[in-house]
Amino acid sequence: MQFSVFARRKALSIAAALVATAFGASVALPALAATQLTGAGSSFDYPLFSKAFYEYGQHHNDVTVNYQSIGSGGGIQQFTAKTVDFGASDVPLNTEEYKRAEAAGGKVLQIPIALGGVAVVYNLPGVTQGLRLSGPVIADIYLGKIAKWDDAAIAKLNPKVKLPSEPIVVVHRSDGSGTSYIFTDYLSSVSPEWKSKVGVGKSVQWPAQNSVGGKGNEGIAGQVRETAGAIGYVELAYALQNSMTYAQLENSARAFVSPTVNSVRAAAASKPNVSPADFSIVNRPGAASYPIAGYSWVMVFAKPSDAARGKQIKEVLEWTVTAGQSIAASLDYVPLPANVQQEAKRVLGQMQL
Repeated sequence: MQFSVFARRKALSIAAALVATAFGASVALPALAATQLTGAGSSFDYPLFSKAFYEYGQHHNDVTVNYQSIGSGGGIQQFTAKTVDFGASDVPLNTEEYKRAEAAGGKVLQIPIALGGVAVVYNLPGVTQGLRLSGPVIADIYLGKIAKWDDAAIAKLNPKVKLPSEPIVVVHRSDGSGTSYIFTDYLSSVSPEWKSKVGVGKSVQWPAQNSVGGKGNEGIAGQVRETAGAIGYVELAYALQNSMTYAQLENSARAFVSPTVNSVRAAAASKPNVSPADFSIVNRPGAASYPIAGYSWVMVFAKPSDAARGKQIKEVLEWTVTAGQSIAASLDYVPLPANVQQEAKRVLGQMQL
């Protein structure tokens, strides 16, 4: 029979209390985890949240955080339905989403929580790390206009690479995804045809015929790794931690840049002030800037129905956007810039508890 952590703690506490009673002694017992906070949404955030919330729990044994990696769209839905304490999305709420959430629970606060990049990953036998791709070429692949790996447009960018005449399998998100929003925001910034035919969104109509969907960053990573000839897009941490093959992308300065913590940091530095109304950092200027980068956001109600629970949510999130950012670099995220950390704290300070 399996015993949960909480059951074991309770059993040990009861045993300790009995021993203390028998010997007439007073024993200070460890506090049990009295509150489990819940969050759901962005798979982009999941590697960071997993470690950060675990670390927080090591020093605050009165609270645990259960986070479900279900995609930004699902997180927004669960937050609006008030089935979780907070939602997470790689794109802030749009006007209609905000109105629905506000109707459900009052004023919504949106806090920048993580900063990362989106890597373009591929599975091309015989072609190792470093394939070069430009924004227009990636857009044409996802439009279905470039269908084979030895297409002249790809070959022109990679004159020293022997490209196989293999069909390209386009992998995209099948769920409502903030990572897809960042990716399609980038494609719209580099391809007028993509912007007019497909546009920007968490869910779009993917036009390439030879395509397949995957749920979450995990799903895309799995599809690309298992499918020869596949190309996809995943949060940088998934690419690096799973040793995936990723492309160097041409940025707005016409330099080819790999997705790294430093290149994402350079992109963010070119736009120091972000807000829920002005948040895009794709295709930013600078020779060192990686072109597909973005912030992720957490949503909470300004006046939670349970003030005591709201206080714990605020404390967890304040720690995550400040001290918890020390974990980010070890997981291939970029720690939030100091001014963004302060802005996040300022917004959290608006919670009415």
